Amino acid sequence: MLKGFFNVPVPQNEPVLNYGPRSAERAALKAALEQARAQQLDIPMYIGDKEVRTGNKLEIRPPHDHKHLLATFSEGDASHVTAAIDAALAAKANWENLPWEQRAAIFLKAADLLAGPYRAKVNAATMLGQSKNAYQAEIDSACELIDFLRFNVQYMTEIYQQQPPISGKGVWNRVEQRPLEGFIFALTPFNFTAIAGNLPTSAAMMGNVVVWKPAYPQIYAANVLMQVFKEAGVPDGVINLIYVDGPIAGEVIFNHPDFAGIHFTGSTKVFQNIWQTIGTNIHKYKTYPRIVGETGGKDFVLAHPSADADVVSTALVRGAFEYQGQKCSAASRAYIPASLWPAVKANMQRDIASFKMGPVENFENFINAVITEVSFDKLAKYIDAAKGDEGVEVVAGGHYDKTQGWFVEPTVLKVDDPYYVTMCEELFGPVLTIYVYEDAKFDEVIDIVDKTSIYALTGSIISQDRYAIAEATHRLRNAAGNFYINDKPTGAVVGQQPFGGARGSGTNDKAGSMINLLRWVSPRTIKETFDPPKDYRYPFLSKEV
Repeated sequence: MLKGFFNVPVPQNEPVLNYGPRSAERAALKAALEQARAQQLDIPMYIGDKEVRTGNKLEIRPPHDHKHLLATFSEGDASHVTAAIDAALAAKANWENLPWEQRAAIFLKAADLLAGPYRAKVNAATMLGQSKNAYQAEIDSACELIDFLRFNVQYMTEIYQQQPPISGKGVWNRVEQRPLEGFIFALTPFNFTAIAGNLPTSAAMMGNVVVWKPAYPQIYAANVLMQVFKEAGVPDGVINLIYVDGPIAGEVIFNHPDFAGIHFTGSTKVFQNIWQTIGTNIHKYKTYPRIVGETGGKDFVLAHPSADADVVSTALVRGAFEYQGQKCSAASRAYIPASLWPAVKANMQRDIASFKMGPVENFENFINAVITEVSFDKLAKYIDAAKGDEGVEVVAGGHYDKTQGWFVEPTVLKVDDPYYVTMCEELFGPVLTIYVYEDAKFDEVIDIVDKTSIYALTGSIISQDRYAIAEATHRLRNAAGNFYINDKPTGAVVGQQPFGGARGSGTNDKAGSMINLLRWVSPRTIKETFDPPKDYRYPFLSKEV
């Protein structure tokens, strides 16, 4: 075994390519898109050293072109969940005993593969499978996931370096960070390929073994990630990728004695049900499982009367409508002072009118499709209800069409009631609801912002008045885990803005930080005494002379 105190490469944020006309990256991405559309994949599950296929084939079609068949995947059953757990546990001893620098090298290699030969492929897969435009795919499946891998390696080394500051005379105190005893369940969402990659790898990096179940609409890109992990050298069984219905997977996993933790991103309701199930089954487990989850958001933009109308409108159109509002951090409710509203409204109507909507293969399209027909129908229902409500004004959008894909126009609603349903409920789509308040009631509006939603993920204050900024920052301290000043509430960057929220938005374990990685280790304190006592008697027991 090599011996040494190793330094890892200093991480830097991966540069975002711009995909401008005649650029090399644009040509490569166009070619990858054409190649992907020209074939129909048969995507397997990855369990241990096997690619597993079943007779139950489900289809993958682009949300923006649901008549085109991209691939089929093999849906598994309870037996495949059990097989994945068995494969993980079989791989556990060798993986956790592998020197940490060897694990680091694997994930650093994965980052370089994503930055280089796999960049166009994973971006194309994200664009086609999840209907993201080129820029949204680039900042997600390439840059953010690369950053997760590189920065997490750095955080891992910092965790291992943390040692007791004092060792008494004749004593050496030290701490080792053990992986958890059992397996980790990674349950990942449709909307970010980076999250789908980070949730299993962050746990695996710390020496754990993982059963990974992605959301079905993300499987097309997840398959590419698994190819990257294998080429990078992740041993068989360390990360097992399965496609099984959620309740079926949960029935096996949450009743297994070796279940050691869940790394989750998804809906609040699902996470609460999982937590309840774990609590009910707590007596069945060898250890208390770690429960880490980032869930929903009803993210806000609060504009002060001193704000610049151009800054406000830009923050809103970008924050609300990039990736069709399907980011956990997307701006979905806004509070605008009456003095600014005419200018903000005009700006937004002008900008939204200039949006082009359509398939991702056309790089001129800013807006693409929502993820599924279920999401489309839900959004259409809320929009139709708003159109029929006298207390709601449709400022922009309001139309939808499912002929070719699940297309919902960016829609802006102005409401008379700050507690109107679309101000409170998470819609997860391109619908922004605005409440216009009297300038003198800024103080009251802060309380409304704080109390309106069960969530506390992201939010922003836009103001040129530093007293107002300070006031909102303090009073909204529990309303958002990521708080932005004079910016949209989206776009957290690994290594710069660790991401996560509290209240109904999750456990706030901050993906992209050391905090998250600490959840996947169990410390052991070791005290070694070099010249131990040989007599039980202490000096105070001696007779006085």
